[in-house]
Amino acid sequence: MSQIRRFLRSTKIQIKDTAKRKVFKRYLDFIGKYEEILQKKFPKAMKVYRVFSVGFKDFYGDVKEFARVARLARLSENGSLQHLTRKEIEIYDKIPRDILKVSPVLLLTPLPFTNYLVFPLAYMFPRQLLCSHFWSLQQRIDFAVQLQRKRLLHYKPLFRCLQARVDSISDKDLRSNFQNILYKLGSGMHPTTNEIISVKPLFSDRPFHLNLLWPSHKNNLLRVHGLSPMFGFRRRARLTDKAYYIREMDLAYLKEGVNSMTLDELRNACFMRGLNPVNMRTEDMVEWLAQWSHVASNVDESSYSLLLHCPVLLGYNQPTNWVLIH
Repeated sequence: MSQIRRFLRSTKIQIKDTAKRKVFKRYLDFIGKYEEILQKKFPKAMKVYRVFSVGFKDFYGDVKEFARVARLARLSENGSLQHLTRKEIEIYDKIPRDILKVSPVLLLTPLPFTNYLVFPLAYMFPRQLLCSHFWSLQQRIDFAVQLQRKRLLHYKPLFRCLQARVDSISDKDLRSNFQNILYKLGSGMHPTTNEIISVKPLFSDRPFHLNLLWPSHKNNLLRVHGLSPMFGFRRRARLTDKAYYIREMDLAYLKEGVNSMTLDELRNACFMRGLNPVNMRTEDMVEWLAQWSHVASNVDESSYSLLLHCPVLLGYNQPTNWVLIH
């Protein structure tokens, strides 16, 4: 009798599970058909709906991940990021800016009737009002290229700032090495990573330490990295923060290997460091990032300025950059 009871109980459970699956499947089928009807009758509205629904899910997921990573950073000694992965450091650096950028849209949307205005505006001006979570893959590339084109306009002025301080270099060997680097850049070439590292003392002391740069030099350096001078507000501190996060990511690249990155991650890494990766081969992006990481591994807190000048030192004459401004 007990075996019969167990058999009947298991049969009832199977029947209930099967019934639940059927009900759930019918519900999903209904939702799918309902979305198809809406898609046919209101295609533009559904497109906007999908942009915000999918984008918000991705954004919310990264915000939760940021909170987790922030706790790990607080628990580490002196807030060090060395124990974090590359992706965790990228989230820790990027998400606070994303939150600030989309806050107006997220705060206004719940208010009565505002969603009829906010959603269309955000959809029409995604680069200004939304973060990358809400962009399509093509928009992410297009917006990154637009930003890179603006940054490239300040490469030559930054190069001129470096040229203007050559005569103030007292050490003859360092001055000769640095002049050779500038000559290569001016002749359409790039210095080797070892040549760049050889002039590191110039960027950890006079004349190119962050504390000793002229205001115009700092402004160009900020714009090369996609930052606004903001009327001189916290220029050195923001440059230091930028160099710190880039270097921590570079060290993570060296630990994890650049070859483990996806194509989109490689492109994002190149854009962040001042190189237009559009139409570049994967192996060329990997090689360029390896050169950058080699310099970064030889930089410390006192020579952050050298890393910040690498977009010019390693990317001034890159063909993919020249295409955008010539």
